[in-house]
Amino acid sequence: MNEVPASKSDLGVRTASAVVMLAVAGGALWVGRWFWVAFCVLVALGILWEWQGLVKGLAAKGLTKFAWFLGGLVYVGGAVFVLFNLYREFEGAAWVLMIVGAVIGTDIGAYFAGRAIGGPKIAPAISPSKTWAGLAGGMVGATVMLTLFPLLWEGGLCTVIYPPELPPPGFAYLDGPCSGIVRWGYAPGDHVWTALGGAIIAVIAQAGDFFESWMKRRAGVKDSGKLIPGHGGLFDRVDGLLAVCFAIGLVAAVGALFRFVFA
Repeated sequence: MNEVPASKSDLGVRTASAVVMLAVAGGALWVGRWFWVAFCVLVALGILWEWQGLVKGLAAKGLTKFAWFLGGLVYVGGAVFVLFNLYREFEGAAWVLMIVGAVIGTDIGAYFAGRAIGGPKIAPAISPSKTWAGLAGGMVGATVMLTLFPLLWEGGLCTVIYPPELPPPGFAYLDGPCSGIVRWGYAPGDHVWTALGGAIIAVIAQAGDFFESWMKRRAGVKDSGKLIPGHGGLFDRVDGLLAVCFAIGLVAAVGALFRFVFA
C-alpha cells in the first residue's frame, strides 16, 4: 500500500497491471473450489520466493536466517490458508471479498487522507509517506466498505436463525448456503461494531505495510520483487492483506484452543 501517487510515466503500466491482477484473482474466485485453492497456493509460493530474497539481505547466515525462513512459512502460509478457508467454510466468495474490500478501502482512504491532510508521520524512518491522517482515512475507508458490502452482496452475509419458520418483521427466508431466516440490513448497535472492525482492520493492514517496508529497508531494496510491472512484487501488493488474514487466523486458533481447554 502506498500514499504517494505514481508518476505519470508509469501510470498506464500500473493501471494495466492492476486490471490484469484483478481479472486473474476475480476469475479464480468466481470459478472457485480448486481453482481458488491453486491460485492461493501460487500466490503463496510467489510471496515466499520474494520473502527469501529479502531475508538474504537482512539476516546473517545461520540460525537467524533459518528463523526468518520459518517465520515466513508460518506468516505467509497461515494468511493464505485463511483466504481459501474463508471460501470453503462459508461456501462462497462473500467473506473473502469483504475482507479484501476492507483492505482496499483502507488503502484508498489512507491515500486520499494522506494527500489531502498530510500532517505528522507515523514512522518516517520506516515509511516516510505514512501519516496519522492517512491512518484515520484508512479506518474510514475500511468502515465504509464493511458497511456497504452486506447491502451490495444480497444474501452473502446474513444472520441465520433456525428453525426456518415464518419470518418475523425485518427478516426473510432464504434457501441455499445461507438457508434459514436471515436478518436484512443492520440492527441497532451494528454500526458501532462495523466501525470498530474497520478501525481494527485498518490498523492491522497498515502494520503489515510497515512490516514489509521495514524488511525492504533492512534488505536495502525498493521493492520486494519485479513480478508485477509498475507495482513491484507480490509482497508489495498484498502486505496489508497478509497481515489481516494472519490476524484472523491467529484469533481463530486462539479461540479454538480456548474452547478445547475449557470445553
